[in-house]
Amino acid sequence: MKIRSTKMREAHKSSNGVGSFCSVLWDQQGEHIVTASSSDSSICIQDAFLPANPPKVVRHHRDGVTALALSPNFTCLASGSVDHSVKLYKFPGGEFETNITRFTLPIRTLAFNRSGTMLAAAGDDEGIKLINTIDGSIARVLKGHRGSITGIAFDPKSEYLASVDSIGTVMIWELQSGKTIHVLKGIAPVIGSDFSSMNIVSWSPDGELLAVPGLKNDVVMYDRDTAEKLFSLRGDHVQPICFLSWSPNGKYMATSGLDRQVLIWDVDKKQDIDRQKFDNRVTCMAWKPIGNALAVIDIMGKYGVWESAVPSSMRSPTENVPVLGSKNGHGLLFFDEEEENPSASGSLSDLGEDSHGESEPFSRKRLRKKHSYDDDWEEDSKEELELLPKAEPRKKAPHSHRDSSDNKRNELKSVAISAGQKMQEAFQPGTTPQLPGKRRFLCYSMLGSITAMEHDGYSHIEIDFHDTSSGPRVPAMTDYFGFTMASLNENGSVFANPCKGEKNMSTLMYRPFSSWANNSEWSMRFEEEEVRAVALGTGWVAAVTSCNFLRIFTEGGLQRHILSLDGPVVTAVGYKDELAVVTHASSPLPSNEQILEFRVFNTRNGTQPRRGRLPLTPGSCLSWFGFSEEGHLSSFDSKGVLRVFTNQYGGSWLPLFSASKLKKPEENYWVVGLNTSKLFCVICKSPDSFPEATPKPILTLMDLSFPLASSDLGAENLENEFIMNNMHLHRIQSTIEEMEAAGEDSSLLDDEAFNTEAALDRCILRLIASCCNGDKLVRATELVKLLALEKSVKGAIKLVTALKLPNLAEHFNSILEERLNKETTGSTIPASTEMKCDTSFNAQAALTKSHFTVESSKRLELESSPSQNLLAPSLTKKRSLEEPSKDVNIDTENARARKLEMARDFKNAFDLKNAKKLKDEKDKVDEVEDARKLENANKLEDGEDKNGEANKVTTQRPSNPFAKSSNNKQSASLFDSLKKKVKTDR
Repeated sequence: MKIRSTKMREAHKSSNGVGSFCSVLWDQQGEHIVTASSSDSSICIQDAFLPANPPKVVRHHRDGVTALALSPNFTCLASGSVDHSVKLYKFPGGEFETNITRFTLPIRTLAFNRSGTMLAAAGDDEGIKLINTIDGSIARVLKGHRGSITGIAFDPKSEYLASVDSIGTVMIWELQSGKTIHVLKGIAPVIGSDFSSMNIVSWSPDGELLAVPGLKNDVVMYDRDTAEKLFSLRGDHVQPICFLSWSPNGKYMATSGLDRQVLIWDVDKKQDIDRQKFDNRVTCMAWKPIGNALAVIDIMGKYGVWESAVPSSMRSPTENVPVLGSKNGHGLLFFDEEEENPSASGSLSDLGEDSHGESEPFSRKRLRKKHSYDDDWEEDSKEELELLPKAEPRKKAPHSHRDSSDNKRNELKSVAISAGQKMQEAFQPGTTPQLPGKRRFLCYSMLGSITAMEHDGYSHIEIDFHDTSSGPRVPAMTDYFGFTMASLNENGSVFANPCKGEKNMSTLMYRPFSSWANNSEWSMRFEEEEVRAVALGTGWVAAVTSCNFLRIFTEGGLQRHILSLDGPVVTAVGYKDELAVVTHASSPLPSNEQILEFRVFNTRNGTQPRRGRLPLTPGSCLSWFGFSEEGHLSSFDSKGVLRVFTNQYGGSWLPLFSASKLKKPEENYWVVGLNTSKLFCVICKSPDSFPEATPKPILTLMDLSFPLASSDLGAENLENEFIMNNMHLHRIQSTIEEMEAAGEDSSLLDDEAFNTEAALDRCILRLIASCCNGDKLVRATELVKLLALEKSVKGAIKLVTALKLPNLAEHFNSILEERLNKETTGSTIPASTEMKCDTSFNAQAALTKSHFTVESSKRLELESSPSQNLLAPSLTKKRSLEEPSKDVNIDTENARARKLEMARDFKNAFDLKNAKKLKDEKDKVDEVEDARKLENANKLEDGEDKNGEANKVTTQRPSNPFAKSSNNKQSASLFDSLKKKVKTDR
């Protein structure tokens, strides 16, 4: 056999002169070769076509790079280092993306899964980290190896992960459960602390074989499912094998040994077909994805390309690549979605002719699998092509041979789903599913949590309150029933479990936290039905069963009510006297929309105050249901939309939160509860949709906001605040009305209502300013009509005046005038008084146009008020001469009108100083009115003579018509003193 020679080029310099472990990779098109060395902190991206060109160097590690991996789509490069970090880069550009994880000790190996969504990393630390490449979260840590983990490989069928350590132990893990299904001890060489060569494991491209370096300078093949030793490749290696790599089609394998040899094997014939000896030990190899070439790199950092590694007379190593995917030499997955010709797979069909000795049983076993597969594939493909519109295929082809017919299977599956959509199963809010060996939540709410840890035959349950100072201290309990759901309030907790066979019936148990009597805990068992949801309230316990029964119990265990529901239950929650239940109203729509109905029961009154359809986002299902801290019914669907029920518009659901506008694609919100303005949730990283019980999850507060459209005003935050304040004000007013109707005192809510009105007015004023700046004057006029306080309207007038919008100020003045007229008309004031008030308002409006103030307007109103006309000489004389008795009525009416107007101003005033002034002036008017009444009464008693005398006195002293009255000296003196006092104050 002719001995070949490969030209080697230096990529990395060895710092210690002894050599170190180096890595090499090909890209998808064979255009670039990526190299790294554990003695060099840089990564080199070489040009495969022009190797003389300088490479692109990526330097982001602080120490040597020990591992490389390329994502299946060849757009992302991962590197691990002695500096304990794993980094991601864009490929082939080499731009740094992120530090995806860190270890406490050096990293030795990396591998992507077939889809590229998960990266496995391991090294000298205990455990293999499975990292979600979408968000960087650690999905799972696999622990079990005793030594440093030097090799990992994902099964191409995405079911298993194989790993090997420095002491020769191979472990096969089931990815779904994270458990080890096979542990093979001492089957690989022991490398100790010499990491210039490493043990490695590698799956065949079809996923049926696992290749491991053996103890006899060979490669041992193990069965995928049974981990049974099938055969080995043993030849001219005189020292242990340190690296191996499958060809893309799985027909060939390249192995390198400590003897500095590289051998090419025909796996089917179990014999080497070519070899080459190098100056230094080859630590890593990679088959070219397209073509017939093998890239190698030795311990001194020199790399080369072995062209025509497979003799040209034999089948190409890239011919008939399994469609499931094939592996290069570093465990990276390369797959192509082109259709495969199953009859040409070839490598396993030839075993009958060339097998000898120990390989015969394997050959028969493999041929049997192959034959069965071919029959299934041909039958399935024929059925799918001929019967596509009619039905699904009878058999499902193995995942390892997926071709273009998968699209047809998906179409058939979608047709089947649309023909009969699956109803959402019942769930308990705040409950997480059971994971083997992990603690779970039976209940998690704004009040506290109930956790359970499963052991052999029983569970350990703990109840914790978030506020330990207010909640009672509840001892842990042992659960032998297998409870899967629970509910919690301040007085106790309720638990339930589904049926687990005939002997283990569904059980409902209530456990109070404190009671004056012993043995206050109680339980109920159900025959021929099981509990699907539980709820807890003030003095009652509820359970909804599989028979669509709603069972309501008292706190002491008395079976109080049994109601039949209209459909299968989805969930149930309680709050004080209210019990809310969600059921299916009908089968889902073809668009996969669940049709749900909610009902709210009042357990104290035995009534049903609310009932209706539960809205959901199209294509979603209900993921959380409950009451807010204020008692408002709320729901949250799988599309991330939170809705809260309101009595507005006859009972409607308001969307108060939309995760699509806030969350990142890799975030999921697990809702815990909400209050007036915040949503309390736990943010989970995809693909997780719920948190783990340990460590305790961290609550995140999200602002509630309506999913508003993008406004041309650009003030979505203000508009959202405006709608939220309106909603809060409506709720408060509705509560006040309900309390007044029930004869309860609602004075505590009056201040809250006033504060909400003030906050709403402030928001409206800011919106008016935005409208003015955006030239939306009609919208500003609509907003000013919504202001609740008169002072706010005046503030709006002052605002638009400052913004130099006189036309808008006139509109606002008209609105204010119309409002005052309506208020005056609503009170019992004669028309003459209204006319004088209008005159007063016109004067005030004229003054407003020239930067009026609240003080000046009040002064103007005081000067033009009817009560001050008592001091006008001509008017006083005319009234005293012509109609002395009518003066009493007019003056009384004027004083009453002024009193009403001053009282209104006093109520609306915010400034305490102004309010005090208004009150003092009101008192003065009252005193003047009393004096006037007394004088007029004396006039009526004295008759015409006294009237004449009064007229004469009025003519002589018009400023004081009572000064010369002999019978009313006391009244005149009082009037004069009051008049002087008013003048002094003014």
